[in-house]
Amino acid sequence: MENPLILHLFTPAAQASPFDVNMAYDAGYDAVVPYTGVTLADVTALTQDAIFSRGPKGVRRTGICIGGRDLDLALDMLDAARRAMVPPFEVSVMADPSGACTTAAAVVAAVEKHLRAKHDLALAGRRVLVLGGTGPVGTAAATIAAQEGAAVELASHTTVDRARATCERIRARYGLNVQPVLSDSAAAPQLLGRAEVLIAAAKAGVEVASAGLLAAARALLVAADVNAVPPAGIAGVGVTDDGVPLAAAGSGRAVGIGALAIGNIKYQVERRLFQSMCTAERALYLDFRQAFAKARELAQASR
Repeated sequence: MENPLILHLFTPAAQASPFDVNMAYDAGYDAVVPYTGVTLADVTALTQDAIFSRGPKGVRRTGICIGGRDLDLALDMLDAARRAMVPPFEVSVMADPSGACTTAAAVVAAVEKHLRAKHDLALAGRRVLVLGGTGPVGTAAATIAAQEGAAVELASHTTVDRARATCERIRARYGLNVQPVLSDSAAAPQLLGRAEVLIAAAKAGVEVASAGLLAAARALLVAADVNAVPPAGIAGVGVTDDGVPLAAAGSGRAVGIGALAIGNIKYQVERRLFQSMCTAERALYLDFRQAFAKARELAQASR
C-alpha cells in the first residue's frame, strides 16, 4: 500500500486558509495538516521533520504549502525550505500567500490573452499601471509583468514611500526596474492617462478607478480587476467580464476583465500546481513564476 499523500501547510497567520485546504484536498491530497504562527526561523526544523519521517520514496508523496499574507516572507520561507532539504530527502514546496501568486499569474495571463486577441499586441513594451500595487497580489502582478518586458508603474494610494519600498524589494530580489508612483486624487488622472494596461489589485470593496478617472484613460487597452466584492475596483467592469468593452474608458478601445474570469484561471492554476506536486518524481519549488507559466498555458487554450 502506498503512503498517503500529505500536505503540510505552513502559515505565519493565526489561521490557515480554508481556500487552500479545500484546493489541496480537491487536487488529490489525502491529508492537509496546518501549522499556524510559523516564523521564518521555524521553517528548517519543520521541513526536516517532514522529510526524514517517510524515507526516500515516501517523500515524493509529501508536500509543503506556504501561506500567510506577506509575499516577501512567503518567498523567504520557500527559500528556507529548499535549503533545508537533504537529498534524496526532498519534497515539493509551493508559496502562495493569500493566493497572491496564483491570482497574480491569472490576472497577467488574462491581460496578455486579451492584448493579443483584441489588439494584436504583446505584453512586452506595454505601459502597465498596478493600483494597489503594494499588496501581495499587486506586487506579484507587477513583477510578472516586468519580467515579461512591460514598463510597469506600481502605485500606492497613501504614500509614494510605500510604493518605493516595494519596488526596491522587487529590484533586490529579481533585478527588475519597476517604477513607484503615488495614485492620490491629484496624480491619478495623469497615471491613468498614460496606462495601456490597468490592473486593480487593491483590497476588496474599494473602487480605485472611477468612471471619471477612466475618462482620462485615453491610451487604455485592457483593464483587469481582481476585486469580487462590491463596489468594483474599476467602474464598469463586471465580475464575469472577460474581454467586454469598457465604455467608460477614454480610449474607446479598452476591454475589461472581471474578478470571476480571473478567478476561473486562478482556481485551475492552483489545482494543477497541487496536482503536479502530488505526481512529481523530483521535488518542485513553485512561486508566481511557475504559476504564470501554467496560467499562460490555460489562458491561451481558452482563446
